[in-house]
Amino acid sequence: MVALEKEKRQLTPSEISAFCAQLALIIKAGISVQEGISIMSGDVQDGRGKEVLQTILSHVEEGRTLTFALQQCGRFPKYVVDMVSIGETSGRLDEVMDSLCAYYERNETINKSIKNAVTYPMVMIGMMAVVIAVLVVKVLPIFNQVFRQLGSEMSAFSQGIMNFGAVLSRYSMWIVGFILVLLLIAVLMRRTKNGRAALSRVYDWLPFMRKLSAKIAAGRFASAMALMLSSGLDTDQSLDMAGELIENEKTKAKIVGIKQLMADGASFSNALVQMKVFSGVYASMLTVAFKTGAVDTVMKKIAQRYEEEIDTKISDIISVLEPTLVAVLSIIVGMILLSVMLPLMGIMSSIG
Repeated sequence: MVALEKEKRQLTPSEISAFCAQLALIIKAGISVQEGISIMSGDVQDGRGKEVLQTILSHVEEGRTLTFALQQCGRFPKYVVDMVSIGETSGRLDEVMDSLCAYYERNETINKSIKNAVTYPMVMIGMMAVVIAVLVVKVLPIFNQVFRQLGSEMSAFSQGIMNFGAVLSRYSMWIVGFILVLLLIAVLMRRTKNGRAALSRVYDWLPFMRKLSAKIAAGRFASAMALMLSSGLDTDQSLDMAGELIENEKTKAKIVGIKQLMADGASFSNALVQMKVFSGVYASMLTVAFKTGAVDTVMKKIAQRYEEEIDTKISDIISVLEPTLVAVLSIIVGMILLSVMLPLMGIMSSIG
């Protein structure tokens, strides 16, 4: 079991996945939940992780259910507690744990994909900003001194850039502080459900992230529905709980629309088609799945396909952004240097 923080924060997808995977294996081996938690606690060397497991174990040893223990622990999301309750009530706790493990593994994969899609261009833009700032703040003033010594002045364009650099240099501490505050706000927002929903709206607003965000939302919906349906819930219950898992506002609205269409008499597969949750091929697959009773299996397949599409989309975005950002940097740096070098070469040739 991975080390957990002492403060009452929600566990990360990877932490929940690890917990569910271990507990599922233990239950399938015929070991009781109480003994299984005790074994997991004994395997943990880190004191913080042991504390969490000991909290769960203490409640289980008192004769409480695992659902109650997880709820009192305060580290697990509400839907995990609800799913464990369903598993204990139906006698399918091992299957529910497997489903939760698979869901959070997919969720962690998608989260890493999002970080890759956002981090790379941000790093490139940051490097561009540093290079340009060094040119403007450090290099241009040196050229300005050279021009003065030669009895000339830089072009209006270069002079304007240098003046801008002087302003940047004067307020550099404030600018750096402002950027750090924005980064801190983004990190804090990632830790709350409302914050993640707000960041999701930002992703939807970015042109190069819009299609990727739609695929991520559809993949998470498919993964959530696979989790619910494979745990024995009916379609209505699955939609209700999937709505709690999904953070994308557009997908939440589509779930409401699906429920309304179903209330008006439409089938689940037809409602999915009308709300355009999935592409036509995936919607057709679900129509067939409903006839064969394999909806949860098809949902898992769709979720896996979306993961592959997300990875491909991210690779495409990076393959376009990399040369574009390099070209932009080269043009900006070239314009700054040419605005200085050409007049300087003219002066040197006239002197010669």
